[in-house]
Amino acid sequence: VQLQASGGGLVQSGGSLRLSCAASRFPLDNYVTGWFRQAPGKEREGVSCISKSGGRTYYADSVKGRFTISRDNAANTVYLQINSLKPEDTAVYYCASMRSSPWRPAQSMSMERQCDRKYFATWGQGTLVTVSS
Repeated sequence: VQLQASGGGLVQSGGSLRLSCAASRFPLDNYVTGWFRQAPGKEREGVSCISKSGGRTYYADSVKGRFTISRDNAANTVYLQINSLKPEDTAVYYCASMRSSPWRPAQSMSMERQCDRKYFATWGQGTLVTVSS
């Protein structure tokens, strides 16, 4: 397993969780890293992405102001802090890296455009977040 996602769970509406994406066998900060989620019956969507340096980030409109993505290079881990959870945030959350991707976007491309699942080739196994109302 090259990417290990963890931190999901069952929380009440308004609660918080911190998801972790730990990489093994490669330096996570060599690539753009993203968090995606997939709710039952829906397409997998990009939630947040972070550049290699951590200096640029992107958030989907639905999570802006509530989610924060960050890197800890010493721990080779990317985090997603999720606050003010809503029932509609219920989904399996996946972390992903552009490592091994044949579709590497130009670094000048906006993070919003880079946060597209087609550019990500290395995926974690997913962690389930369930928000009760």
